[in-house]
Amino acid sequence: MSAWLPTAPCTPRDCSTHQGPSAGALIGSVRLLAGVGLVLAGALVSPFLALLGGAVRDWLTRRWARMALRLFGLRVRVVGEPPPGRGSGVLVVANHVSWLDIPLLAAVFPGRMLAKSEIRSWPLLGALAALGGTLFVERERLRALPTTVRTLATALTAGSRVIVFPEACTWCGREQGRFTTAVFQAALDADAAVRPVRITYRAPDGEPSGAPAFVGDDTITASLWRVVTAGGLTAEITVLPLIPAGRHTDRRELARDARSGIARTVTDDGVARTAVGTPHTAIASDKANRPSSSVHQCVNSIPASASSARTRS
Repeated sequence: MSAWLPTAPCTPRDCSTHQGPSAGALIGSVRLLAGVGLVLAGALVSPFLALLGGAVRDWLTRRWARMALRLFGLRVRVVGEPPPGRGSGVLVVANHVSWLDIPLLAAVFPGRMLAKSEIRSWPLLGALAALGGTLFVERERLRALPTTVRTLATALTAGSRVIVFPEACTWCGREQGRFTTAVFQAALDADAAVRPVRITYRAPDGEPSGAPAFVGDDTITASLWRVVTAGGLTAEITVLPLIPAGRHTDRRELARDARSGIARTVTDDGVARTAVGTPHTAIASDKANRPSSSVHQCVNSIPASASSARTRS
């Protein structure tokens, strides 16, 4: 495992708890079979979606993603500005909590996802991701970073909506990691706007739930079972104001602007409050906080200083 990859201090034991009712094993099993069945069905029909027009394909993707989340036991709640339709390219950036973030974003912002190259080889899901236009990044290769930035910029210039998790690693949702800045260079190069989005998973009482968190040495099997047996989960996506192209000329400033928006929410009384605590700093040599090399929660956070001056973090 590369020492440059990000880590978070969140662990399943400390963070992945659900303060709410349990759905029980029977309902959990039904949800699991139904949800996995819909994912399999999506994999079978996805090659045909490429033949459809963009608007129709986006509509079907939204419906499929919402249904998948519902079958896994989650309600979807969208807060903030309504998502725009198709048009000029936009970089959608969000905090990263769970594997559920991907269908949640697809339910609101169908687009091209940036993901680690290892996902391409995953059974079924890898093929589904590739057919969906996923942009893959080789996280272990420092020299691949400038190419990744160029690929993102090209997709944005072509008018694609590109979805990125700048934390590059999953956090429990109660805290937030720092944003890597290289992906924001792509937005500057393409003269594209940035849409910050905040993801929160809530228990029935409205408080954040740790059940969907996919952190540390968690496994997809354990995470799936924890989600489908949790009662009353709501997947909330807060659509924040667009950061127009040209507002910033430096990617660090752009990253800070996007992160500050995601880290703060506006309550019903109109007062802006911090939505997450002070981010932890994970030290590469701290083995106690570093997930094992088999864990795939982290995506890519290679410091660009080792690759080029243009994409220096």
